[in-house]
Amino acid sequence: MSQVQSEPSTHNNLRPAFMTPQKLLPVEKCSLGCPILDCCMGGGIPCNSITEIVAESGSGKTQLCLQLSLRAQLPPFLGGLSASSLYLYTEFPFPTRRLHQLSSSLQCQYPQIFASNYDPCDSIFLQSVNTADQLLDIMPQVESFLENSKTRLPVRVIVIDSMAALFRAEFENTASDLIRRSSLFFKISGKLKEFAKRFNLVVLVTNQVMDVVDSGEGVNEVRIGNLSGMYSSGRRVCPALGLSWANCVNSRLFLSKDEYESGLVGGGEKGLWESTDKRGDGFTLFLPHIPLVCPVTFVPQFELLFTSLHGGFASAKK
Repeated sequence: MSQVQSEPSTHNNLRPAFMTPQKLLPVEKCSLGCPILDCCMGGGIPCNSITEIVAESGSGKTQLCLQLSLRAQLPPFLGGLSASSLYLYTEFPFPTRRLHQLSSSLQCQYPQIFASNYDPCDSIFLQSVNTADQLLDIMPQVESFLENSKTRLPVRVIVIDSMAALFRAEFENTASDLIRRSSLFFKISGKLKEFAKRFNLVVLVTNQVMDVVDSGEGVNEVRIGNLSGMYSSGRRVCPALGLSWANCVNSRLFLSKDEYESGLVGGGEKGLWESTDKRGDGFTLFLPHIPLVCPVTFVPQFELLFTSLHGGFASAKK
């Protein structure tokens, strides 16, 4: 059998540019403002990918989104990106009051970064979204805003809070609706990944949870990206939107919320009584750029922040 041997090419510029797996890992990250979460995530939310926060209502999803949007304005040596943020919100009303509280807190924490005449809310740009079709339709507008915005800081963060709100009420559990829903998932996530790669963005989306019923009771029995099971408020839960959407995100952060007893706090005819409250009590990370994936319990250290929009987007300051 004869063997054909190719001669080595003399044109080095024609050789394919192979890269090592290490170069595929995200380099730049943006702090969430929670030291424990930042440490576990290797520095914060990575650029060039889609990160999802999953939790039931009242667990702190929006708070983390606001905090990320504010802290993105910090310089890299403080965990930021020296960047503005585009905040697409689907649940109303937008928490303007909380945003301004966080903005004031950030200014007090870093007076050397924020001049007395500068409001961090001016670098957070807002857009309301009512339907999944509208979210897809405004993608060209988002692209133009990223390319041509003349903001004080470049836009390098996109937040969608929340993705589940756009899909859970609009679509029925029929074959045609499920196919159309999956198509929208892939189109929207494809554009977000394109923007993340092209503009070196952080993309953060939020999702809700649904209860997992006993075996044989339906499709929500399927476990998506979890370990032995995810629990919140004493219930076994899994991320909403199903397997199709789970394949659209690169990283997932699950926040749990549990009841705890706050102790003896009052009195009455029957003496002192105990009260219970619910709070975010732990998180589980599913991150491809972290070597180990394990559930961790912690006491949240959230601290929220704010911003405004130009070029067709509304300002959070107004």
